[in-house]
Amino acid sequence: MEIEKPRITVIMGIYNCASTLVEALESLENQTYKNFKVILCNDGSTDNTLEVAKKWVSTHSNYVLIENPHNMGLNATLNHCLKYVDTEYVARMDGDDISLPTRFEIELGFLEKNPQYAIVSTPMHYFDDQGIFMTGIGGYEPQKNDFVKSTPFCHAPCLVKKEAYDKVCGYTDEDKYMRVEDYHLWFKMYKEGYRGYMLPMPLYKMRDDRNAYKRRNFKTRKNEFFLKLEICREFKLPLSSYLYCIKPLIAFLLPRNVYDLCHRQKYK
Repeated sequence: MEIEKPRITVIMGIYNCASTLVEALESLENQTYKNFKVILCNDGSTDNTLEVAKKWVSTHSNYVLIENPHNMGLNATLNHCLKYVDTEYVARMDGDDISLPTRFEIELGFLEKNPQYAIVSTPMHYFDDQGIFMTGIGGYEPQKNDFVKSTPFCHAPCLVKKEAYDKVCGYTDEDKYMRVEDYHLWFKMYKEGYRGYMLPMPLYKMRDDRNAYKRRNFKTRKNEFFLKLEICREFKLPLSSYLYCIKPLIAFLLPRNVYDLCHRQKYK
């Protein structure tokens, strides 16, 4: 009997996530949709992430483990993974998160029923050792004029047609796009005519620090600022849209208590 070829490849950059990696991989094994394979790329971990990954791969035939020669960052790591993808669809996953059981079934079903879309993603539950503390929103189709406001899709829970990745040559591995690599990826795909949708239901749990957003440094904010300018120019957005470009810089300069209040209101 001929074995059915996987339709989804999950690309995972893993870095110093030894304590959470097995739980993340178990969440993939618990998927109701089973026809997938996984590319794990160790990005120069300094803990025993590599050993944990090797042990897992030795007992799971649909997993492949590759390595970067040294720590190269997420952009380069995911591009390394993409070299091994030969399926119709590409899914993302991080080594410290959890995919809910019906994630692949629902996302693939949506793209199959709605071929006009190349990208689908879902809101995320943000959680720590005390439980879920915040949940994102979905249920919308991002338009070009939405891009300047914020990244239109959650990166980690996405499922994307491989042809869209191929068309834009994957992630842009330049320093000016570090920490905004997914934002820039969606921008490139939309420039090529691809479209996507954010499903309304959360299908992914992101392990996060409740104060993680405070650690976004000036370089990250600057990269976001220049990407927003690029979006305004390329999409020929009205002049009023340029006001959104200064938002990341203002966020960096805001007093912590004011920013905390704005951040909480965003997810209410």
